[in-house]
Amino acid sequence: MTAPVFGMTFSRPDDEPVPVLGADFSKALIIETSADADAATYPLGQPVRISTSDGAMVGKLGTGMLRDYVDGINAQLGGLNAGADVTIYRVAEGANAAATAANIATALAPTNIAAIPSAVNATPRILLAGRTAYRADLETVGPVIAALPAAAERLLAIAPVDVDDTSAANAIDARETMSSERLMPIGVAARVYEGVSLVTRPMSPRVAGLFMRVDNANQGKPFNPIANRTLYGLAGLSRRIPFSLLDGSTEGQQMLEGEVSIVVAGETGVDGAISDGGFSFIGTDNTTTGELWKQIHQVRGADYLTVKMMQITRQYLGRKITVSLAEAWLQSIKFMLRDHQADEDILGYDVQFRADKNSPENIRLGHLTVNMGIEPAPAFKVAHHEVRRYRPAVEGLVADIIARLSSVA
Repeated sequence: MTAPVFGMTFSRPDDEPVPVLGADFSKALIIETSADADAATYPLGQPVRISTSDGAMVGKLGTGMLRDYVDGINAQLGGLNAGADVTIYRVAEGANAAATAANIATALAPTNIAAIPSAVNATPRILLAGRTAYRADLETVGPVIAALPAAAERLLAIAPVDVDDTSAANAIDARETMSSERLMPIGVAARVYEGVSLVTRPMSPRVAGLFMRVDNANQGKPFNPIANRTLYGLAGLSRRIPFSLLDGSTEGQQMLEGEVSIVVAGETGVDGAISDGGFSFIGTDNTTTGELWKQIHQVRGADYLTVKMMQITRQYLGRKITVSLAEAWLQSIKFMLRDHQADEDILGYDVQFRADKNSPENIRLGHLTVNMGIEPAPAFKVAHHEVRRYRPAVEGLVADIIARLSSVA
């Protein structure tokens, strides 16, 4: 515009730190079958985003596994959080278990997964794929498990996955086919009512709903673990897993050591029971190698911060590099991390702009590098109690006796 010769102008400088809102990490993508679903509402191979509080849309899912997954999620939601934001991706039921698993694995192809956020205007961060327990034999990886890590990485998502629930040995053997910080194997299935029938259904959608419930209780942020929380809507478990908080040799403890999550029934009046009643989920770990990113809530929290840093940085890209721009960019990241530390989402952070990482040659190319350290909060897994005798209490007793005798005299 042409500046006035006599008058005034107004401008809005854009070299200040910027705030960002973050993202909803409780959105889910469900890939499963339902032969009697409404084909017009849920066409095969097309993502459809719904709220699970919409009774009409849920009713059109039919009676297949897709409906159970939605019901399993809804059973965990509490308070005013009446529904979940999910994307339904219906695939065809195959002639047998192998064919159905292959159809789901095909839907998980990275190119297909990458197109879903744009199609539904939402990025799912919890990935629920059916038939994860299927394996051709005990020596091979199932097709869905083989496809899941790449799909989850593409979405910055995590995936609760069902494994063989018939025995601890088979569950741990199935876990050994996995190596991903985004997979959380679960070694027991759910017994639920469908009308008057008591049926066995996957536990993974119930665990996904638990993630959503815990997120909602913490301002929608995904930094909190979900261990030692009650799962609702269960009539029972596919098998009872012996467990004690005090005995590391129990079957449940062995499964946890093998990084297979479990669900345990409460017992009243029993030392070492996880609760007095109900069904409690116990699990913190994914299937990655090494301990740095072993706890899956830490992976979710780091993903959340990564998305916020994307939102910050994209507001500065394309502008000329100046001291003011670099300072505003770095301060925006620092302020964001400062707020998360204040909310106890993370234990601490460090943000540096280092000369050895930002050479003049790189600056001339328009490349800036920031070095960050972020320490997520771990889950409280083991409590060590040291109990010893307390001699000062006896000395106090002697002093009290002497004092009373003196007063009597």
